[in-house]
Amino acid sequence: MNLKGWFDAQAFYAALDAERTARSLNWKQVASQSGVSASTLTRMAQGKRPDVDGLAALAAWSGLSADDFVRHGDDNRPEAQPLAMISTYLRSDKHLTPDAASALESVIKATYEQLRTR
Repeated sequence: MNLKGWFDAQAFYAALDAERTARSLNWKQVASQSGVSASTLTRMAQGKRPDVDGLAALAAWSGLSADDFVRHGDDNRPEAQPLAMISTYLRSDKHLTPDAASALESVIKATYEQLRTR
């Protein structure tokens, strides 16, 4: 398998450990506050990657951005497509329900497809 990008779980764990230390917490307290299981943190300490929900919970708890730990095989990282960026912004808008964000995304996608130059 030739991956173009990967998640650096060891660096993320090290950053979590620094955050834990700064807050004077033990790992059991991190598990409780973040909502992940203690076994998830134990597996991470052993070099394993968290599942997506665990990663999201730990990033939210710590204030770390998971994107900062995505590594790339080369320096030619492609830019995200405009529709992908719009979808991300809409779905993160606290003023929109998930259904409203999806409806707006559909309208924008249809309009974009009609108007973009090829």
